[in-house]
Amino acid sequence: MTSIYDFTARTIDGAERSIGEYRGKVLLVVNTASQCGFTYQYKGLEALHRKYADRGFEVLGFPCNQFGQQEPGDAAEIKNFCSLTYDVTFPMFAKIDVKGPAQHPIYDHMTRAKGGGLLGRSIKWNFTKFLIGRDGKVLARFPPTAKPETLQRDIERAL
Repeated sequence: MTSIYDFTARTIDGAERSIGEYRGKVLLVVNTASQCGFTYQYKGLEALHRKYADRGFEVLGFPCNQFGQQEPGDAAEIKNFCSLTYDVTFPMFAKIDVKGPAQHPIYDHMTRAKGGGLLGRSIKWNFTKFLIGRDGKVLARFPPTAKPETLQRDIERAL
């Protein structure tokens, strides 16, 4: 059976990374954008990352420009924005598609595991979040409106 650990993704610095490197950790996978109404969530995501990192938790950010063209920058611009504006220390990956014909395989896997309810399995906007258990299985999907701080109980349960 496939788990998220079976996939790879390019980091924001251009290196191919196996998600298997995060095996045994609880992950929060988020599609991000620098010019979105939800961009402020970077602050909360970073706070979660710092609070739970020593317990085996990682946030993984995947920039995406598919929603209102709200992530137009290149990798260097995105990395600079995240670092300078929100002091992001969690792993950021290269810009990807999270829906449609060029959907990254990680997102295909996660949306198949946890659809979007009545709206179908497609990602509808930036800052959709997936909680992944230590076994690599998708535990939960949260909409863009779910603020990072509201996920603490779910994260603690997974840890």
